[in-house]
Amino acid sequence: MTQLKKVENMFGYKDMIFYCISAILLVEQIAMSASVGPYAVFWWLITIVFFMLPNTMVTSELGATYPEQGGIYAWVRDAFGARWGARITWLYWVNIALWVPSVFIMFSGMLSALFFPDMTLWTQISIAIFLCFLLAITSSMPLHYTKWLLLVATPLKFLIILTIGIAGINYGLTNGFANDLSFSAAMADLSSGLAYIPVIVYGCLGLELIMSESKKIISPEKNIPKAMLISGAITAFLYIFGTVGILAAVPAEEVEIVSIFAVTLKGLFGGTQTGDMLVSVLGVMTLFTFFASMIAWTLGGNAAMAEAGQEKEMPSIFGILTKKHEMPIGSAIILSSTCALMLVIYGLMAENAEELYWTLFSFGAIIFLMPYIAMHCSFLKLRQRDSSKFRPFRVPGGELSAKLIAGLCILILIVAILLFFWVPGEPIDLNYIAQVSIGLLVTLLFGEMLARKNK
Repeated sequence: MTQLKKVENMFGYKDMIFYCISAILLVEQIAMSASVGPYAVFWWLITIVFFMLPNTMVTSELGATYPEQGGIYAWVRDAFGARWGARITWLYWVNIALWVPSVFIMFSGMLSALFFPDMTLWTQISIAIFLCFLLAITSSMPLHYTKWLLLVATPLKFLIILTIGIAGINYGLTNGFANDLSFSAAMADLSSGLAYIPVIVYGCLGLELIMSESKKIISPEKNIPKAMLISGAITAFLYIFGTVGILAAVPAEEVEIVSIFAVTLKGLFGGTQTGDMLVSVLGVMTLFTFFASMIAWTLGGNAAMAEAGQEKEMPSIFGILTKKHEMPIGSAIILSSTCALMLVIYGLMAENAEELYWTLFSFGAIIFLMPYIAMHCSFLKLRQRDSSKFRPFRVPGGELSAKLIAGLCILILIVAILLFFWVPGEPIDLNYIAQVSIGLLVTLLFGEMLARKNK
């Protein structure tokens, strides 16, 4: 019986695929991709070839060769020392604390668009705050419970995206496409899509999240590479398919991130009693996937932060675990409290849910991309230092190929960060640059203070 409970509390091969897809396949990401307009499919294809595939191969090699608890934190720590590991964990965790509120604002905004059109901004913020603390409770539960939430959410994501994709394309074939999705249209003005490259790069990241629970993975050396590569391929297809579905039915200029799924569902299926019921069912499913995605991310982020707390590289309060199942309750409570505080602070400055979403997302995304630069640098360092170590999976092509692939990923990540500040051809917004720069500086300094205080 004890052995059965132990297995239930671990990730098998299929569990890993569902976890990885649940983490990186974000229904809300399709809304952001659709906001790129008719250039989205072109930029997705470019990003998949030149970033997503190389990044997945690097992550697979690191995960299979160094399946230590902590994931990206452990890799950076092993390559560059405990201080750098703590810095990366802080950035990783802070990004989640900024990103969770933006997703929950999308949750409440979609809830409003579906069922309560007169809902005020502060009512939406209140719902998002409630979800933050519900997330703390859920992510502190035993893994065999939260694992099932992810197992349910992943096929629901498939169903939602495939439904929107098929219905949207059918709408376009029947009534004419709302946007010109041809290759020639995408090539006509490539610069218009530059501003959204960071959004697409952002959507390609997260496969390493499963490594934060590596102690609970069955046969990690064998299962990690297969699960990551399969998850990445499935996710790439569904992102493109779902984006095409929305753009086939909704003009790009009418795409609003917070309400686009409600608008698309109503446009495709609404108007009849049966259709309205289908809209409601699909809408509730979509809301559930929003919450489930945050469970996957907080499980990984809190586990990494708890590891740093227990190693005394971050305050020990982050390392507090539940006694029975050793779940990171200390990090979970602090994360949810930070999320709620961010919602209140930014809510006071925002005029509507759309503005609040983009403010939270943009700042968090810049922070989110930084640890991946360190991850690829760690890959190069560990490849050189541990050249004789057995690697169950290797990036193909030898040492030169590995350096070129990691270098390409680092370059794309740096470009994506810079594009969050300024897009060539667009006027420079010094006020925005100053706000983001100050926020980044404060975040980095606070993390440095925590790391040094615990040395």
